[in-house]
Amino acid sequence: MKKLFFASFFVLGLTFIAFAQPRPVTQSGNAGAVKPAPESFPAKYEGGMMGFDKKEDGTLKFDDVNERFVFIGKDGKELFSIPFGSLLSIYPQSQSVTSTAGNVVKYIPLPGAGLAGFIKEKRRYLVVQFDDPDVDVKGLANFRLSDKELLDSVLQTLAEKAKMTQRGDAYYRPRSTKSGT
Repeated sequence: MKKLFFASFFVLGLTFIAFAQPRPVTQSGNAGAVKPAPESFPAKYEGGMMGFDKKEDGTLKFDDVNERFVFIGKDGKELFSIPFGSLLSIYPQSQSVTSTAGNVVKYIPLPGAGLAGFIKEKRRYLVVQFDDPDVDVKGLANFRLSDKELLDSVLQTLAEKAKMTQRGDAYYRPRSTKSGT
């Protein structure tokens, strides 16, 4: 009995030693593998631009000729644009919310219906902080995008076009240093 105990203890000890060995660091497969964003794509404006307080479905578009980021309303008219040079920072944001179906079902008086509150959907936002070129104010506009892949590609493409620097998942425009005399 003692021999069996020591043998199993010895084997168990060897497994801990084997798993404690350092493993080489592997590169993640999607580093730099983000596809370029399409020239235009559907988005929902959620607010932040001075003078445009209503949420609205529309299209975001890269206007490379005029070096700006344009929001076009569902009627096809341009509502506003943000020049690439005015961008201060851009970053992704996600929010988990209970879906509409989950909110409806959780109030049905059936056993277990309250668990429907756990039915969540993830909403993805592109947050754009900018220096408004028309007035001397800073703004923070939010755009809801359909999925993570689109959000990642838009972030990377917009950052490249605006010549921004990456910090984690965000991109920013470094402050220009003033040379003092």
